[in-house]
Amino acid sequence: MSYWQRWIWQPQTIWLRKAIFQIHLWTGIGVGLYVLLISVTGSVLVWRNELAFAATRDPIIATGSGPRLTDEQLKAAATRTYPGYAVISINRPPNPDQAIDVSLERSTDRKTRLFDPYTGRDLGDSVPLGLRLIRNLLDLHDDLLGGETGRKVNGVGALLLVVLSCTGIVVWWPGIRTWRQSLIVHRNVGWRRFIWNLHSMIGFWSLGFIFLFGISGAYLGHSGIFQDFADRLEPLTPANAGERTVDWVISWLAYLHFGRIGGIGIPCTIRSGLCDWATKAVWALFGLAPAAMFGTGAVMWWNRVVRKKAQARTRGTKVRLDAIDG
Repeated sequence: MSYWQRWIWQPQTIWLRKAIFQIHLWTGIGVGLYVLLISVTGSVLVWRNELAFAATRDPIIATGSGPRLTDEQLKAAATRTYPGYAVISINRPPNPDQAIDVSLERSTDRKTRLFDPYTGRDLGDSVPLGLRLIRNLLDLHDDLLGGETGRKVNGVGALLLVVLSCTGIVVWWPGIRTWRQSLIVHRNVGWRRFIWNLHSMIGFWSLGFIFLFGISGAYLGHSGIFQDFADRLEPLTPANAGERTVDWVISWLAYLHFGRIGGIGIPCTIRSGLCDWATKAVWALFGLAPAAMFGTGAVMWWNRVVRKKAQARTRGTKVRLDAIDG
């Protein structure tokens, strides 16, 4: 049987596949918690607009009477409440009775608070807690709370997700006789086999999405490198300005990463709102696939490595105790 025939019929016997399995295993162990974090936060943020709408509160209306405070009086009230801060802006809403946004700054610390237009009393943060949580979650998912450096690290992590996708499909291939059995989860099998089947099934059906999330995430983290490569691949000329295929591909990388398909290049013959919700539901579901892969992979690794080592230590201890007793 030739080398390529073995890949088709008996891939488990090939050394290269075993090496690729080790790459898949240790890459998964190395970035597993990162993948879990990005997967869960990404699926939640698919619904960020809906969550932001739900978290937005009604305007705070003051019940005072009499003359409203001037800007100078508001500045004085704000600096009394926050000593050491300087007022950098005052935003009065159209409704004169509505609480006023006052932005303050001290060194690198900036905050925007609501103040009563009549008494100058601090009424709380201008941004509701729910919106602040969404903003922080977005910062965590995009930049790992680390600004530009965090975004670049995120891009490297996304490339490792691509590595997991490419090595995973090689490891998944069981041979031409049994490949269909790896497309579903089998019942009436032991829990170890069940976890393996679940890992294989999720990996196969979500492979395209995971690869897409990885390559588009790498672009968002290192857009300059992608753009330089695109310019080398298809140099910009007056004749192709605005019509380059590489520009079209790059623009779609950003759209597809966030599931922004509604009305962009994909025809929708039914209500656009329904298309938008269906797209978000699909993206949120498959966005959780990397988390599921991490969970099932961690269980398999624990059973294959950690559990066996623990059992070996237990047996060794028992042998030593038996020798002492004897």
